[in-house]
Amino acid sequence: MSLIPVFLGLGSNVERERNLTAGLEALAEFLHDIRCSPVFESRAVGIKSGHFFNLVVSARTDLPLHELDRRLKVIEADNGRYAPGRKGLPLDIDVLLYGDRVGNFDGLVLPRAEVLKNAFVLWPLSLLAPDLAHPVDGRTFAELWKAAQIQQSLWPVSFLWRGAELTPAPLRQAFPPDSL
Repeated sequence: MSLIPVFLGLGSNVERERNLTAGLEALAEFLHDIRCSPVFESRAVGIKSGHFFNLVVSARTDLPLHELDRRLKVIEADNGRYAPGRKGLPLDIDVLLYGDRVGNFDGLVLPRAEVLKNAFVLWPLSLLAPDLAHPVDGRTFAELWKAAQIQQSLWPVSFLWRGAELTPAPLRQAFPPDSL
């Protein structure tokens, strides 16, 4: 089977650095050519909770879509997502894009609607894959971000993974938290 490009959205609002790092390490065990967007901090959307850290990951996989999704659910579970009495969202990993697939695949809708609705998905995706076209809309993710009218507060934050800074200092300096 050939390798399929995938984009995943990761988020956490509980022990954010630890949980996102654990998620990235788990993904690195079975995905190829992982690249990470900058990491953004945002206020919660749709729930009352603390701030989230979010990023988008691009990779390639030989896994069928439902096996990929199953493994993501295992990673979430291993990091407390489904623990009884949990507070907040320790780790959320969503398939945003899986190759050029469009449609409902046994409950997995692709591309994921949050791509166009949430700044904490679209902004990092536009930085990671600016020239990639949305498989339905047709515009590039950079064009979509430029045209976005999303009213959400988020800002880039420092985040280290495997000794590398994922969020470049110039981006953090251009969008400090108090400027948004």
